[in-house]
Amino acid sequence: MIAESEHEQLTVVPLVDADALEDACAAEDRLRLERERGVCCPPTLTLRPERAAGVSDVLKALADPTRLQMAIALRDAKEPVCICDFVGTFDLSQPTVSHHMAKLRDAGLVEVTKRGIWSFYRLAPDLPVAARRILNAIG
Repeated sequence: MIAESEHEQLTVVPLVDADALEDACAAEDRLRLERERGVCCPPTLTLRPERAAGVSDVLKALADPTRLQMAIALRDAKEPVCICDFVGTFDLSQPTVSHHMAKLRDAGLVEVTKRGIWSFYRLAPDLPVAARRILNAIG
């Protein structure tokens, strides 16, 4: 049985002012929103967007294992390489090899010369220094 004195009403004393708590929560929400929109310390971008796009195109072209091997083979070749040699080396159809070479050509990595019905490829003589460094660093 509970004694009469234990039935006294308890008074709750807030430890934090309700208005202050509401202000703190609102400030936290604003901070969270600001951080979602931006960053605390914006990074310095040293690579121009045009340069980033160009390097990205080269890296995309070299991201395919077959194209990478083709580019390395052209780097090491003393003479331009016939498309028929890539067809035999990679055991791919001629249209597939031509597709890969077109990607490398579009990225500015190779140039082609025609001799009769055959296409001969070599690394572009005006290959950007960064692209040449990438190819040299690979192997």
